[in-house]
Amino acid sequence: MGLFDRLRGEDHPRVAFVGIDGVPFSLLEDHPEEFPNFAALADEGSAGAIDSIVPPESSACWPALTTGVNPGETGVYGFQDRESGSYDTYVPMGQDVQAPRLWDRLEEAERTATVMNVPVTFPPQRNVQRMVSGFLSPGVDKAAHPDDLRDYLQSIDYAIDVNAKLGHKEDKSEFVEDAHDTLDTRFEAFSQYLERDDWDLFFGVFMTTDRVNHFLFKDYERDGPNKEAFMEFYRKVDDYVGRIRSMLDDDVTLVVASDHGFTSLDYEVHCNAWLQEEGWLSFEDDDHDDLADIAEESRAYSLIPGRFYINLEGREPRGSVAQEEYEATRDELKAALEALEGPDGNPVCERVVEKEDAFRGEHDDIAPDLVAIPNHGFDLKSGFKGHEDVFDVGPRNGMHSFDNATLFVDDPSASISDADLFDIAPTILDLMDVDYGRTDFDGGSLVTSK
Repeated sequence: MGLFDRLRGEDHPRVAFVGIDGVPFSLLEDHPEEFPNFAALADEGSAGAIDSIVPPESSACWPALTTGVNPGETGVYGFQDRESGSYDTYVPMGQDVQAPRLWDRLEEAERTATVMNVPVTFPPQRNVQRMVSGFLSPGVDKAAHPDDLRDYLQSIDYAIDVNAKLGHKEDKSEFVEDAHDTLDTRFEAFSQYLERDDWDLFFGVFMTTDRVNHFLFKDYERDGPNKEAFMEFYRKVDDYVGRIRSMLDDDVTLVVASDHGFTSLDYEVHCNAWLQEEGWLSFEDDDHDDLADIAEESRAYSLIPGRFYINLEGREPRGSVAQEEYEATRDELKAALEALEGPDGNPVCERVVEKEDAFRGEHDDIAPDLVAIPNHGFDLKSGFKGHEDVFDVGPRNGMHSFDNATLFVDDPSASISDADLFDIAPTILDLMDVDYGRTDFDGGSLVTSK
């Protein structure tokens, strides 16, 4: 029992959640000698690969993980979303998440939460014990609440994110150094509040793992020149997770998870360039730079990652596809995507998911009509300018995957088989003995003894 529980005379079980953004389970499972703390966590608790969500993009994944529901309920589908009834787009932030997060449910149960560096949580919520927002937040001065948290984070030069632009350089040494610095200060901050022991739920995310994977993952998988730098970084991640585990009291269960998997990237696929080449998309002039510039005769367009929208009459401002032609047009586009091959002759798409099979809820009005889940090696991009070629090679050599996300639960009663991201929220609530409605989530608890 922790000091905070002893002082207040309560014995509720607690959870410490550590996010390792974008870490594939196979990376950790295949190297027990390199990552002994993850191996011990698997041996003494429960561990396994889980599925991500559609689409497997961090801005959609973290709202889904922290609410336990699909984007049709959260209202967040990706890094860039479309305004309903408009061609205008916006970058979703915390206030755009329309479903209750875990810490919102804890407030109802009069339990406290410390939330650190979770993507899509800006601005920080004032109804949470303490929060520093994560990915896409501005500086710490605006992303941390309350003031004492902000002041402490500034004192240790806490960074919201690694400088990803450094990864674009051919020499990755400066990027790797910055990744280590970011990871070090993240662990220092996590330790500060884990040891304060005044929370019921600690929820912190290491985002830097995703960044390292984007620029070094192919080096790991295919013995590239930066493989040792990659492994050295992950040995530090393993060490920090082990140290976090050792500092937790007996009444705290450690949960470690990633929001999606990762794999090597061979080709960037510029989906709007492909749509334009195939006659699906055209622009009003040659100087187009966003969605608002598409021409009225366009039949479809795309947003990252692999989201495809029919330019539907009555839904889009300049919709060209009649309602009665919707199903046939969508079927035609789906078949074209399924037939698309890369320069190597391999199919680009592992599968193409229809809207109604992936999204349901009160906020499905901006859902894509189709989502293409790419085969490993093909990263689906959707810019509106500067891409004459459909297939390209960029500075990144790693990409997200739907499969092979990670879940560790330091409890042998958890059953991690045929699980996905939606199962994490109800599992955490079960571990904390917090009641919830059995239909509240798109997943279910993995704790079999509850």
